[in-house]
Amino acid sequence: MSSVQEYICPCCGGAIAFDISTQKMKCPYCETEFEIDTLKNYDECLKQESENEMEWQVPSEQWSESEASGMRAYICNSCGGEIIGDANSAASDCPYCGNHVVMKNQFSGTLKPDYVIPFKLDKEHAKEAFKKHLCGKRLLPKVFKSENHIDEIKGIYVPFWLFNADANAHIRYRATKVRHWSDSSYNYTETKHYTLERGGDISFDNIPVDGSSKMADDLMESIEPFDISQAVDFKTAYLAGYLADKYDVTAEQSIERANNRVKTSTAEVFRRTTSGYTSVTPEATSIKLQNGSAKYALYPVWIMNTSWNGKKFTFAMNGQTGKFVGDLPLDKKAYAKWFGILSAVFGIVSSALLILLTYFL
Repeated sequence: MSSVQEYICPCCGGAIAFDISTQKMKCPYCETEFEIDTLKNYDECLKQESENEMEWQVPSEQWSESEASGMRAYICNSCGGEIIGDANSAASDCPYCGNHVVMKNQFSGTLKPDYVIPFKLDKEHAKEAFKKHLCGKRLLPKVFKSENHIDEIKGIYVPFWLFNADANAHIRYRATKVRHWSDSSYNYTETKHYTLERGGDISFDNIPVDGSSKMADDLMESIEPFDISQAVDFKTAYLAGYLADKYDVTAEQSIERANNRVKTSTAEVFRRTTSGYTSVTPEATSIKLQNGSAKYALYPVWIMNTSWNGKKFTFAMNGQTGKFVGDLPLDKKAYAKWFGILSAVFGIVSSALLILLTYFL
C-alpha cells in the first residue's frame, strides 16, 4: 500500500485536505485554499532546506620562550582574575574587583596575540570622560563626584577573538498582506499569505568576541566599535605601562557567540529586502560558512570599578575612540524628591485641563 502525501498548511500549520466543491486543497482550520501545484512546490522547497554549517579555524601560535621570559602573571586572591604585564610591572590593584593583586609565577603557555590596537587615549582622557559621564546627573549620589574615584581608572588590554568568514545564507519567511474595507453593512478584512525566500552571499570581517569571563559581554559590546585598521602586529613593547587580561574563554568557546552575531547580522540584512508586507516572520534559516577563521587581538580599554551601598559599578572607556559607558547608582532621596515634584506638577496640570474641559463642554 502506497503512502498518501500529507500537506501542512503554511498559514496555520494544520493538515490540508482535498475539497471536492472547489477542486482545490483546503485547510479545514483557517479555510485557506491552495492549488495542488503550489503545495508541491512549497513542499519541495522545504525538502531542500538544510541545517547550518558553521565551522571555524582557530589560532594556534604560542608565545616563544624569549617573549614569555619577559612577562609576569598576576593572580587576584579575591576574584581569581589573572592579568599579565612586562617584567618591570609591579603587583597592582585588580582591574576587576579593586583588591590587591600578587605575583604568583612566571607567565607561560597561552596563545600569542596576532594583533594589538595600541592605546590612543591616556588616563587624563579617561578622567575627563568619566567627569562628563557624571555631568547633569541630578539623581546621582554626590559622593560619586569625588576625585578619589577617578584615580581608580586603569588601562588594560582586553583579549578579543576576531572571526572572519564568507557565508552563503538562505532564509524562508512567512509573510502577510492585510487589507481592510467596509460598506454600509459590514467591515471586511482580507489576509493574503505568502512564502518568501531570500538567499545570497555575505562576508564577515573581524567579528569581535571578548575572551574574558571577567569582562561583562554587554559592557565590552557597548564600547564597540574599535577601528581594526589601526591594529598592528603584536609586540610585547606595547604592554609597557599597561596590564593585559589573560583570556580564559577560548576561541572554541567563543564560536557560539560569533555564530549568533553572524545569524543576527544576516537576518537584519535580508529582512531589509522584505518590505511591502504587513508582517514578515522568519521560519527557517540555513547558513553555510566558508573560510571561517579566527585571530587573537588585544584591544585597549580603560576600566574603573567602584562600589556604592554594597554594589559594584564598572565603567569602561574605549582606549582608541573614547566611547565611555557604565551604569550609575541612584540617589533614592533625590529620586523621591523629584518624583514628588513631578507628581505635584502633573496633578496641577491635570486639574487645570479638567477645569478647562468642563468649562468648554
